[in-house]
Amino acid sequence: MKHFKKLSAYFAYLELPRPEHPMLSVLLSKGDDFLPCPKESSPPITNDCYTISLKKTVKGKLNYGRTKYDFTNGVLIFIAPRQVLQWDSSVIFEQQGFSINFHEDFLKGTELAQQIKKYGFFSYAVNEALHLSPKEERQMESIVENIEIEYNNNQDEFSKDIIIAHLDTLLKYANRSYERQFLNRKELSNSFLEAFNKQLDTYFESGQLQEKGIPSIDQIAQKMSVSQRYLSDTLKRETGKTTTEHLQLYLIDEAKNILLNPNKSISEVAYELGFEYPQYFSRLFKKKEGISPSKFREKFNVN
Repeated sequence: MKHFKKLSAYFAYLELPRPEHPMLSVLLSKGDDFLPCPKESSPPITNDCYTISLKKTVKGKLNYGRTKYDFTNGVLIFIAPRQVLQWDSSVIFEQQGFSINFHEDFLKGTELAQQIKKYGFFSYAVNEALHLSPKEERQMESIVENIEIEYNNNQDEFSKDIIIAHLDTLLKYANRSYERQFLNRKELSNSFLEAFNKQLDTYFESGQLQEKGIPSIDQIAQKMSVSQRYLSDTLKRETGKTTTEHLQLYLIDEAKNILLNPNKSISEVAYELGFEYPQYFSRLFKKKEGISPSKFREKFNVN
């Protein structure tokens, strides 16, 4: 897999105009114009850059990580360094909007270098992209226009700080818009919880629990065709609990049923549920239920 350490090398590979800055590129369509089109296809590639793109009229499907996304509708997407990209000739890059690419080193020594890592949407898959309202779209484009002005001006000692400040504002608006999108998708988050539990049901019923142990959140997210971060954020906002907490609750509910079988020891129950160490199972059970597994048995008179 090809990896590009420099922005200029990445753009040369894409067959795009050479960036004006060694660590930053700003492309913004004006009027009915389209942005420059990258090469028509590419095998999986990675780079050391962040990308923020508003795509309005791209047609076709782009492979991003494990996911294919249909770009018929306009969306704002965020790509972090070293995420895998791939596309073929079925993608028609007739793109209006903007595309900002900046090397991770461009942020070094700034507060944004740490803050950007807290924005979960850089870990989302493309099909979890941000759908902007017309008002939000205008806000984003206005900020990018200011970045473009600085980008095209002669660089001076203030240029980088001003661009970083605008990028920070852009990301804050994006964070607010994502919060709005989550609120507008309550039905989706409820179905996520149902799908999450269904995946656990399938995993348990298949016998994989005893063979492979407790599934990771990433394994479950892959089965659901979403990113781990998006699944966690969606469930957290709508249920108040993380994916790990939902997994633990599922295990405890299963444990209650198994504990009612008097022929199994506490250790056997723990191993059946995929716990490597019975002590950890007992601690988790007591933390969630307020009593130990043995006390739970006594409570229901199971001997």
